[in-house]
Amino acid sequence: MNRPNIWSEGREILFEDNHLLVINKPAGLLVQGDATGDEPLSKKAAEYLRFKYKKPGEAFVGVCHRIDRPVSGIVVLAKTSKALSRLNEMFRDSLMTKTYWALTGRPPVPESGTLVHWLVKDTVRNVTKAYPEKHSQGLRSELKYELLGMAGNRYLLQINPVTGRPHQIRTQLATGLGTPIVGDVKYGFIAPLPDVSIALHARQLQLQHPVTKELMKFVAPLPDAPHWDAARAFYS
Repeated sequence: MNRPNIWSEGREILFEDNHLLVINKPAGLLVQGDATGDEPLSKKAAEYLRFKYKKPGEAFVGVCHRIDRPVSGIVVLAKTSKALSRLNEMFRDSLMTKTYWALTGRPPVPESGTLVHWLVKDTVRNVTKAYPEKHSQGLRSELKYELLGMAGNRYLLQINPVTGRPHQIRTQLATGLGTPIVGDVKYGFIAPLPDVSIALHARQLQLQHPVTKELMKFVAPLPDAPHWDAARAFYS
């Protein structure tokens, strides 16, 4: 059995125990399979575990949350059904703290604040629209943001989503602040990035371990991409 040439500990694999596998997902990789038929993160994780533990059959991998294909950063996978069930509840009830970093082409005004919109997903076009007032078909969506500073010729924002909606950060920054994320042409940025990713990274996640109840914090290094180079100066 050949080892899947995908991950190394400390870079892509941020944490692993009997119940959890925490991955720093590369941009461009699906978390869960879709109509494209492209191999998703969940499948790669199953291959990795099957090789590592020499399992004769397929390893259990449960998906409890997702980040968009062009987004990089932390994804928590469950290795047991017990962990999956409890993680599903935690993500559904927003019982964790999520922190994203984003690069924009212009600074937000004001430099920090809270955005509240009602988001409506167009599943045919795979795009989300944000409404500033309550919408009958919309889901209330809230995030907090702050400008960390300039990163080269871009602006580095830190975002803490209070809710977890499809394309929430992307559409709220574009609609609420007029600051689309670098490379995100779907939501108004002028041009794509060479690797067709967008400059949005799931940087940090804090949660209670679903089995041991220990408070855990995971931090994901930025991708090895030129558009992120200047942002590394903001590592604490």
